[in-house]
Amino acid sequence: MKISTPIYICFLLFNMTMMYCQVDTGSLEKQKDSTEIMYYIVEGDTIAREMINLDEVYLLKKVKFMSENDRRRYLILRRKTRKVYPYAKLAAERLTTMTERLKTIDNKRDKKKYTKRVQNYIEGEFSEKLKKLTHTEGQILVKLIHRQTGRTAYDLVKELRTGWRAFWYNTTASLFEISLKEEYRPFEVKEDYLIEDILERSFRDNILERQAPAFPIDYLDLTAHWNKKTVNN
Repeated sequence: MKISTPIYICFLLFNMTMMYCQVDTGSLEKQKDSTEIMYYIVEGDTIAREMINLDEVYLLKKVKFMSENDRRRYLILRRKTRKVYPYAKLAAERLTTMTERLKTIDNKRDKKKYTKRVQNYIEGEFSEKLKKLTHTEGQILVKLIHRQTGRTAYDLVKELRTGWRAFWYNTTASLFEISLKEEYRPFEVKEDYLIEDILERSFRDNILERQAPAFPIDYLDLTAHWNKKTVNN
């Protein structure tokens, strides 16, 4: 269930004030942050009341499992998702930084040199850590890279390197049952829905730092979709 900012408290205080004095509503100003200031004129005096706009949050129901095996698989998936998500988030941040920087470079040779430098940096930053991932962790990472960047790992390699290198990377990964062309499809793939559920709960509990996906994902619609499929099945 989605809940909005608890402004009913302000309304309650406002109504109590109305019982004792004449109140005229003044102007509403927005500060640079998320705070709004409402001015009231009470018997000739101006009083400022701050109203803070909070982000919407979800009240998540406790996860229910059909069997102990389902519960065990979910917990394993949760551990793996929490492990690789920071890599996907970092990849999205690096890609955004590089894309914005390239917009300021006109010379093709300079663009190529800058891209090469970023590639080497990313590979140096990731390579040793990624070597320690299991097959399933690697595939989850590929899906999350698509979630955070909007592009498959294959397309990113093809864009940043060459088509042949992307083909070779994908062929090598396929030997380990990992497809770099895998997309994140939480409305179609049950595992992807569970990953999204794990992410949302991890964001809520401040275990992972939230980063908006590259494409809209409505968690409530997603949950309703899978609940309906479960009932129909």
